[in-house]
Amino acid sequence: MDAPGSMVARLFDRASGETMIAIAGIPCATVMNAADVERIIEAVEDELECFIPPVALKSYA
Repeated sequence: MDAPGSMVARLFDRASGETMIAIAGIPCATVMNAADVERIIEAVEDELECFIPPVALKSYA
């Protein structure tokens, strides 16, 4: 959790240790029901669908 009512989800590149994507401000609580957890997972999946890895961006240069 990054604040009392929100958290940050981070995707790390294990090889480099770099953060590839960070999604901040995901609403959460210390106790959540299954529907709340499902919404968090869906939000992360939606962001990952839009993610373009930095290596792919270099090919546009």
